[in-house]
Amino acid sequence: MPATPAAAPTASVAGKARFWDRIARKYAADPIADPAGYEATLKRVRSLLSTEYDVLEIGCGTGTTALRLAPFTRRLRATDVSTEMIAISREKLAAAPLPQLSFELNDADRPIVAPGTQDVVLAFSLLHLVEDLDYTLALIVNALRPGGLLLAKTPCVSEMNPLVPHVALPLMRALGRAPDVLCFKAPELQAAMVRQGLEMLSVERHGTRKGKDIRVFTVARKPS
Repeated sequence: MPATPAAAPTASVAGKARFWDRIARKYAADPIADPAGYEATLKRVRSLLSTEYDVLEIGCGTGTTALRLAPFTRRLRATDVSTEMIAISREKLAAAPLPQLSFELNDADRPIVAPGTQDVVLAFSLLHLVEDLDYTLALIVNALRPGGLLLAKTPCVSEMNPLVPHVALPLMRALGRAPDVLCFKAPELQAAMVRQGLEMLSVERHGTRKGKDIRVFTVARKPS
């Protein structure tokens, strides 16, 4: 199994958090773009969870998904780099308490839990936002128990019109309206997972709107 890289990415946690802190309240108020596709993903994830599982979610945002999935776990630790995102998540949890669920301020690009302690790691709309895909995947593999699962839903931005990754996104980043984004296609994402020692079990697309769904749902397992 590949070892966790010796050197972590160098960008400051505070620097990454500033963008998400600024937009957190608006992000929380925005409707889900594809509700039917989102529900399909939740149903699929629930089928892979167990009330005997310890689960870690990285990049939990405003906590909506964690709140929906926590009842199907033994424990769900949901984490995000943004103080404002975590504050909103905790507000939601206070309004509808779940003993299995906690929200914690942590960066997906840094170790979060002790090695080999998680049955499942969740990463929704997150892997295209990390600093180094291989490094983050190595951290996930390290956190999983043998046989544990990585369940991820990831926008593969390079599958969009080429003007988006090469023109629109750089312009939006320059204007402070978009974060740094890794641009790759689904096969490149899968290759990175395999490179870090994961076995690919399934690659799915749950979108229900017209046109190609660039958000790829992947099920990958750490070998037993």
